[in-house]
Amino acid sequence: MYLIPAPKKIQMVEGEFCMPYTGRIAADPSCDRQVLEFAGILKDAILEQAGFSYSISPETERGTAVLIQDSALGEQEYRLEILEEQIRITGGNPSAVLYGIQTLRQILSQRGGCLPCLEIRDCPDLEHRGLYHDVGRGRIPKLSWLKELADTLSRYKINELQLYVEHSYLFPANSEVWRDDTPLTAEDILELDQYCLSRGIELVPSLSTFGHLYKLLSSKTYRHLCEMENAGEDPFSFIGRMEHHTIDVTNPESLSKVKEMIREFMGLFTSRKFNICADETFDLGKGRNRARAEKEGTARMYMDYVKALCEFLVSKGRTPMLWGDVMLAFPELVKELPKGSICLNWGYAPTQTEDSTRTYAQVGVNQYVCPGVSGWNQFINLQEASYQNISRMCGYGKKYGCKGMLNTDWGDFGHINHPDFGIPGMIYGAAASWNVEGLPSYEELNRQISLLEFGDRSEKITGLTGTLAVQDSFGWRSAVYYKERWEQLSREECLKVLLEETPDIRKAQEKNQQIRQCVRELTRCTAAVDPHMRRRIQPYLLAAEGMEIFNHIGSIVLEQAEGSESWENREEERSPEKLAAALENWYYQYRLLWHTVSRESELYRIGEVIYWYADYLRDLGER
Repeated sequence: MYLIPAPKKIQMVEGEFCMPYTGRIAADPSCDRQVLEFAGILKDAILEQAGFSYSISPETERGTAVLIQDSALGEQEYRLEILEEQIRITGGNPSAVLYGIQTLRQILSQRGGCLPCLEIRDCPDLEHRGLYHDVGRGRIPKLSWLKELADTLSRYKINELQLYVEHSYLFPANSEVWRDDTPLTAEDILELDQYCLSRGIELVPSLSTFGHLYKLLSSKTYRHLCEMENAGEDPFSFIGRMEHHTIDVTNPESLSKVKEMIREFMGLFTSRKFNICADETFDLGKGRNRARAEKEGTARMYMDYVKALCEFLVSKGRTPMLWGDVMLAFPELVKELPKGSICLNWGYAPTQTEDSTRTYAQVGVNQYVCPGVSGWNQFINLQEASYQNISRMCGYGKKYGCKGMLNTDWGDFGHINHPDFGIPGMIYGAAASWNVEGLPSYEELNRQISLLEFGDRSEKITGLTGTLAVQDSFGWRSAVYYKERWEQLSREECLKVLLEETPDIRKAQEKNQQIRQCVRELTRCTAAVDPHMRRRIQPYLLAAEGMEIFNHIGSIVLEQAEGSESWENREEERSPEKLAAALENWYYQYRLLWHTVSRESELYRIGEVIYWYADYLRDLGER
């Protein structure tokens, strides 16, 4: 029997409880009203997994499943007892009761109406366990998908969610910024906030306020607030969007504008936290403020600005949060932030060290460790890399007494990957932040996810998608880099960039054979998957086709950079013209899938890359 996260203590007892076909879920009078709402989650699970229709009642003595709140337990500690005549879930607070319910749901999904007698005592390693989902780099999900995400987070005991917002919220005063987009509205946020609460999740506001303000600082209205002069004059670039657009911290209007946005945005959330981001301020002191930076130093400029924002938040009763990458260069200044501020300490390498976690622990700042699901710039998330990164970071979090874990799902370069592809990485984070010492191996956890998340009796799907993810020889990141740089580089420079950025570019044939094998295996798995979950395999098959096409394109790009024209001798179906048509047909299917889960957003920017390569291939074919 699989349980994710793995409980700290589980004792199997002789016997079983065969649930009656009709019964009651009883909430003890000691319980907060929120427990009654959580009882509805259990009611739905019993109907779905056992086929039995139960009622919700306060009559605990006659309850088939009894929910109890007991302050003698830790705040997030729960006890699940399956006895021969009754199920009892006791939690230190309403959230803890919910965690017991979620564990019971996983047991129900595997055992149906006859449950093994057992006792589980469980509590998390880290108090705060969150997911950070990017809605600011080109893909804004539909509200329905965000609610499904909240359901999934709740199932695995994640208790915080943040959405990364740059321009993707409809600030009425910023119409020039969002006029060509499909932003989230106030009603969307309010509805999602309440939905998250009903699932035991705190929706924490997150707003870019310093670096990464591409659309705001490129607008005619606000470009004068950019650190770099001539902002907004360059054509769009995925690379440029990531590397520039830092606000001018010395212009009083900058602070005033950002405070105005914070004030409006915070009012939509019940959370008392607020993430101002403030990461990757690459241009700070390199433009309008070069002279000041040379005199005072960028550390002082950075701290004065973020301190002003944090103090503003504290004055509004909020706890400030901000990314910790910039402050690592001057950790002694972190103490200037208001007491209680939370440093979000990110690091995404599979071999990430504990250095940054130790540094912030030594200066005494509250911190979350922030690993990642490794999906940015990828057709499919790099699952094994994310597992290694997440398990390490959560281990450091426990070792140094961190407040929490915030698992990041970024969408660099247009958010090409389907948002569902982050789910395995999210579950890795849920498992590791709850019980890092009990974390199964990568292979074992993938088997468990396959069964619990996909209903896959073969237990193969998640392992296969992890294998599929690493079969690109010319992936999305490489494709974007080559497109945006090729006109600026000589043939020799192009070749150098290709070989440095894409070390596997000569392995296209080998990689494509692996892709086709993975596709066959995934397709075979459909027979073993819960029918309601089979639709979740299609996005992987579509991504695999895109990977195979771009691997072929990479071979042609390399041949051209090397001065070869061997594509003239390719089989007809792999000729540049045929490849261009295959790419366009693939993108048509990609657009259809995109619209099932996402708003229009900036899909057209992905299209621009696709069409550029299709034209590039046809130009070669005409030679």
